[in-house]
Amino acid sequence: MPQSAALSAPDLTAYLARIGYDGAVAPTRAALNALHLLHPQAIPFENLDPLSGRTPPLDLPALVAKLVHSRRGGYCFEQNTLFKAVLEAFGFTVVQMSGRVMLGKSEEAQVARTHKVLRLTCEGQDLLCDIGLGGQVLTGPMHLVPEIEQPTPHEPYRLDRASEIWWLRAKVAGEWRLLYRFTLDETWPIDDQVANHYVATHPASHFTYSLIAARVLPQGRLALLNRRLTEHRLGEPSIIQEIADDDALRAVLAQRFGIAVEDEAWAKAVGNIAG
Repeated sequence: MPQSAALSAPDLTAYLARIGYDGAVAPTRAALNALHLLHPQAIPFENLDPLSGRTPPLDLPALVAKLVHSRRGGYCFEQNTLFKAVLEAFGFTVVQMSGRVMLGKSEEAQVARTHKVLRLTCEGQDLLCDIGLGGQVLTGPMHLVPEIEQPTPHEPYRLDRASEIWWLRAKVAGEWRLLYRFTLDETWPIDDQVANHYVATHPASHFTYSLIAARVLPQGRLALLNRRLTEHRLGEPSIIQEIADDDALRAVLAQRFGIAVEDEAWAKAVGNIAG
């Protein structure tokens, strides 16, 4: 079985400061819950690298430099690769898996495995962890138990199962929305490299022509798709804002998502937004 790289003590300290975690470094459910909630509030989902023509590297030094030190975020391969290393530094044994994103599709739709998810056991419970799902990211781990509504600090979620296939759904505005399907088969870092290359470079991948950013708020979510900013508030109507000016768009990334993008990368990225 391939072994993943370990996170150094200084990098772990920097990561914990980045997300605002000050609890014990131990493989407990309390620590896991806190990490799973704090990470997506502090480190946003974003695709500025592929949008600007760059394939994001997945090695730990590059991920720490980008997501921890450089006020940037990333997508699932970056987020969950870093999170896996953090969880292992806490003492968890983590297995990575892959999923097929099904947003807006039927359960049987044939889509590629382009999503990375994590599985671990904590205090006798088999859990699904995922801090890389963009605007509908989990804010707490889920029990790998089918057909029960499970609360999180934000929306309720549910897992369904048929034979070896699992489906993840979120309850949004009273409606169950299908997010992705997956199996419990273990994947390896080389699988990430292949899928990462596809989603970052293939012309059919929306990451190459759409600006996407998302961040969890204490009582809601922020989502940016191209020039439309949506703030979802728990139990309240969403607020939608259209952003026409490129400078204003960059300011939204900095002020609302905490994303600082370099001038050259920004010029390439904004020029590739479809429409």
